[in-house]
Amino acid sequence: MHARRLIVATPVVLAALIVAIFGAAFPGQPKKADQDSSPKAADPAPSERLADVLIRDVPHIRQKPDFCGEACAAMFLRKLGQRVDQDYVFDCAGLDPMLARGCHTRELAAALKTIGFRAGPVWYQIPAAAFDDALQAHWKALHADLAAGVPSIVCTHYDERPGASEHFRLVLGYDAASDQVIYHEPAEADGTYRRMERATLLKLWPLKYDAKQWTLIRLRLEPGQLRPGEAAETFTAADYAQHLMQLGKRVPRGFTVVIQHPFVVVGDESPAVVKRRAEGTVKWAVDRLKQAYFTKDPTAILDIWLFKDDTSYRKHCKSIFNHDPSTPFGYYSHAERSLIMNIATGGGTLVHEIVHPFVAANFPECPAWMNEGLGSLYEQSASREGRIVGLTNWRLAGLQEAIRRKQVPSFKTLCSTTDTGFYRMDKGTNYAQARYLCYYLQEHGLLETFYRRFHADHQKDPTGYETLRAVLDREDMAAFQKQWEAYVLELRFP
Repeated sequence: MHARRLIVATPVVLAALIVAIFGAAFPGQPKKADQDSSPKAADPAPSERLADVLIRDVPHIRQKPDFCGEACAAMFLRKLGQRVDQDYVFDCAGLDPMLARGCHTRELAAALKTIGFRAGPVWYQIPAAAFDDALQAHWKALHADLAAGVPSIVCTHYDERPGASEHFRLVLGYDAASDQVIYHEPAEADGTYRRMERATLLKLWPLKYDAKQWTLIRLRLEPGQLRPGEAAETFTAADYAQHLMQLGKRVPRGFTVVIQHPFVVVGDESPAVVKRRAEGTVKWAVDRLKQAYFTKDPTAILDIWLFKDDTSYRKHCKSIFNHDPSTPFGYYSHAERSLIMNIATGGGTLVHEIVHPFVAANFPECPAWMNEGLGSLYEQSASREGRIVGLTNWRLAGLQEAIRRKQVPSFKTLCSTTDTGFYRMDKGTNYAQARYLCYYLQEHGLLETFYRRFHADHQKDPTGYETLRAVLDREDMAAFQKQWEAYVLELRFP
């Protein structure tokens, strides 16, 4: 339902990203601050107070950072039977996720219109000289809507402190005896049917953008022809906006940020170069890997950090991630959910590491030999008839030497290695043997077939060895290994 988009951080947009992130308020204070305190509203006499009213059984949703308006709308949509969430509301606004913030009033109003609500005029300008009477009239109009079953999202100051930020709340009722407004507070987990003195609401509601004309903001949630919607199952603009709010806290000044689905690419080369790497390496590899093997994206948005040279790579690994790299090329950090690269060494390690989160999402039972064989195959890769292919690479020489010394284990032994056996007890051939087995299968048109059959049959063949025999149509695997070793010895790199 939600279209995926590529958005590139130009210098101007990146500046907006930094301002938006570091200027953003915490949950519960997500909008721009009004530096002037709101005036005190007239407290009407009891005889002017209106009747009790309450819209019941509205589910509460705690907002994500800066998504207070989105959460308010999603709450009432749930009441109306829609299986949607606050991300859905954000996505309906069409807001650029590179801004790394939630909806402001204009964008929230656009989202409500897209969804099918009749939100009303939204902005109400009140001359300061006639403020009290106009404010009471707007309160009565809000109350009349409640009596008709129509709640309102109001934009108020968060509290009465000077400089308090603006904040959306969902008004659901009024208690005449206590003269209290009843509302859902999206900023807190226990924010269901909260109460606030009406006089307090009337103090917080006016926004003084202009000394002579004060502003009230109210978005009516009167259902029109609501479009059906459901919560998305893939990453959407809302997911990226939330991700960038957090990411921006650690992106150093001068870096460029690019959304390249399903990743976010961050680099300290020029914006044009970072964009080119995002499209020419990341997108190129992702598109072709999905074409060949994968139907699901990684389960989380991952960051790809591309440092321009060894100095930058080592410096920023320490300053951003608080550790020193163990390889000069790059690596995947599970703890940081990041692919961290010295891109000066080339894009091969990057493509290798891109494979692993896709394997984890699509084939979590995949043994290490196949996972690393597939990843290392594409360390040196190209496009052949529109499909990704691995080429010979630097691992070849070591494998050829091991073959000559008769140090390469059988394929049954390779397939049977545990993760510990593959990574920690490797005599130096595991990666290369797995890679060039995948290379052989690729060059004989069998690799994609093998992957699909192994994935389908892994419960009865967890190592993949029997599937390998079947795809090769070989009973005598020892004879095949001799043939394969002879094949490998004839390969050349470069």
